[in-house]
Amino acid sequence: MSWNTVTLDVTDGIARLTVDRPDALNAMNSETLDEIGDAIAEAEDEAARVLVLTGAGEDAFIAGADIDYMKEFSTPEALAYAERGQAVVRDLIEFPGVTIAAINGYAFGGGCEFALACDLRVASERAAVGQTEIDLGIIPGWGGTQLLQRLVPDETARRLIFFGDRLDAQDAYERGLVGDVVAHDDLYDHVDEMASELAAKPRHALYAAKEALNAYHETGGEGGLTVERRAWSGLFGTHDQREGMDAFVEKRDPEFE
Repeated sequence: MSWNTVTLDVTDGIARLTVDRPDALNAMNSETLDEIGDAIAEAEDEAARVLVLTGAGEDAFIAGADIDYMKEFSTPEALAYAERGQAVVRDLIEFPGVTIAAINGYAFGGGCEFALACDLRVASERAAVGQTEIDLGIIPGWGGTQLLQRLVPDETARRLIFFGDRLDAQDAYERGLVGDVVAHDDLYDHVDEMASELAAKPRHALYAAKEALNAYHETGGEGGLTVERRAWSGLFGTHDQREGMDAFVEKRDPEFE
């Protein structure tokens, strides 16, 4: 499929989804949201094991929602837009594979929320992130109030949202918002290496791990443990479980499906 504001490339089980509005710093309007959702679905249809999300150009990952597009929204229009944005965030959270945000520049507002929705985050040394909505007279509306608290303590989340701080890459790393900071020119090589390693892992076990990890945040500790137990036991009898354990006992490299 082809779209106006995003591109998708799927190779060897790895999908790269690029928001392609560099003249607008990859800010998202309704069309972009719809196309991101469609591209995520296409990556799933293509059985991608890893989905990398990034932005076109040198300046921005996703600078946020398109302010000029939404500034005159009525309350019902704003509610519909929040619902659509949250639906795409949910698509990222529930993608049946590992999602990686390759943060190559500005990731503010909705862009920060999309990065937070990914399983892993890698930042270029030029990146800057933040839930900056407070200075627009609004708050995060695509999950930021919930997603931040998966990564940082409550006090930190409140400060980031109340003050609308813009963090450079090193600050974001030190506060736990990203897992790696790399030289700008090395960003995609680094992410590609991660993606290739993950794509070689056993598919069903990887997704079961993701489901169980997500359940902790969504259902609480005991509910998460229930999901973990079911996911763990459900892997027994699969080809990859038997192959992985046989290979361990036999001291050889496994050959997963």
